[in-house]
Amino acid sequence: MTADATPALVEDKQRTAGPRVRKSSAYPRYLVGKVAGAAVSLLAVLVTSFFLFRLIPGDPVKTMTGGRQVSAEQLAAYREEFGLDLPLWRQFTDYCGKALTGDFGTSYQFRAPVVDKITEALPNTLLLTGTAFVLYTALGILLGTRSAWRHGRLGDRVNTGLALTLYSIPSFWLGLLLIIVLSVGIGPLPGMFPTGGMESGGKEGFAYVLDVAHHLVLPVVTLVAVEYGQTLLVTRSALLDEMGSDYLTTARAKGLRDDLVRRRHAVPNALLPTVTLIFINLGRTVAGVILVETVFSWPGLGGLFYQALSVPDLPLVQGLFFVFAAAVILMNTLADLVYPLLDPRVAR
Repeated sequence: MTADATPALVEDKQRTAGPRVRKSSAYPRYLVGKVAGAAVSLLAVLVTSFFLFRLIPGDPVKTMTGGRQVSAEQLAAYREEFGLDLPLWRQFTDYCGKALTGDFGTSYQFRAPVVDKITEALPNTLLLTGTAFVLYTALGILLGTRSAWRHGRLGDRVNTGLALTLYSIPSFWLGLLLIIVLSVGIGPLPGMFPTGGMESGGKEGFAYVLDVAHHLVLPVVTLVAVEYGQTLLVTRSALLDEMGSDYLTTARAKGLRDDLVRRRHAVPNALLPTVTLIFINLGRTVAGVILVETVFSWPGLGGLFYQALSVPDLPLVQGLFFVFAAAVILMNTLADLVYPLLDPRVAR
């Protein structure tokens, strides 16, 4: 090798190493951009939650008095207690300053810190929506995969038609229908499940667990029936787009069984849209489903939000709205961060 050739080799190695450095730094830049976008979204939600619910008609102080005859001095004292006598800009700055430290104020109707009420109701919501999330996600992926692999057949048409029908049904209407048929009873069919609530009371230990599970059946069935269709349709569509790829033909040509081609090659590569949906639904498990929790009188965040809106209990509504939105934003951000692990081209 001549001396003249050495600089050319060094230059060639530098050019070769250049893209590797840029490639290794692509994910950190991608990560910083997504986290910054999530932080901006949270700030926007914080501002929106303050102004949006002040458009609700009604005086929360008069609602708290329950229609009793109250003097003007007492109403003024209530407004001063909750800071409603301050100018709007002052209320906004106080709210943002406290919210950034995790203090969303004191609930008007419960006279308790908003964070305490949210913490108290959160486990009940996670029990309901978390159970339903696991069931409808697994059911949707399983049936969506089978429908795509056997598209056009009777099973595919039945699965797709049923999923579209249930997905289009309002959840509160289906919940009321289940209460009428399976709780109250209709004709010769007796009522088998409670009409609402989370427990009957007076039970402990394993009997309490069974009682809660008994109350859990109808709201979970409602959520699974309404929500699984979306996962099924997204999984089916993504897998159908993937099935025409050349690498699947190559895998079959190598003698792999159809089941192995589907499980090892087609399904993993079709998961990106489904992953997005899973993370979005996971964020919604914190928000709960307001209508379903209200219909079944489930003591979760959704029912608490409905109660707060009826006053309106501004600190509680604002705190719950921020928690709901923050959960969705966080899960969307996590989905964006998982994408490059599934497909490195996303971060480029």
